[in-house]
Amino acid sequence: MKQHSPRFLQLVQQARQRIRELTVEQVCEKFRAGHRFFLIDVREESEYSRDHLPGAIHLSKGIIERDIEKLIPDCTAEIVLYCGGGYRSALAADNLQKMGYSNVWSMWGGYRAWKEAGLPLEPGLHGEITPAAPDTPSGVTTPAPGCGETRQAAPT
Repeated sequence: MKQHSPRFLQLVQQARQRIRELTVEQVCEKFRAGHRFFLIDVREESEYSRDHLPGAIHLSKGIIERDIEKLIPDCTAEIVLYCGGGYRSALAADNLQKMGYSNVWSMWGGYRAWKEAGLPLEPGLHGEITPAAPDTPSGVTTPAPGCGETRQAAPT
């Protein structure tokens, strides 16, 4: 596991005080309940291309603020962000909230927690991402296969 610098960790801690977070189990519950939401992987393209959560859209931490309004113009759309462990996604969620997005969550534990829970992953890259039409429902609608009970603890 990477050793993060104290200043980076302080920045993440400050962001976590301003954002909402979900555990892996809570994200699975959203899938099981049929909630419509955008699942966005903010990891680097090389990480996403190895594998990612089913149905996840890739918008890396480096470009999400630049491109989010083209992809999701509705600032009230439900958005769940994840990264490798929940740090980059917390920072991205904080920035999206500052941009006016009101239904943003970061998945605490990120990709690693999902994988450790034994939940499925998809390999490779998807095709081109197109913006959601403002007058039509959009987002992830298919439950992630294997979203059963997990052993994920709640964030502290």
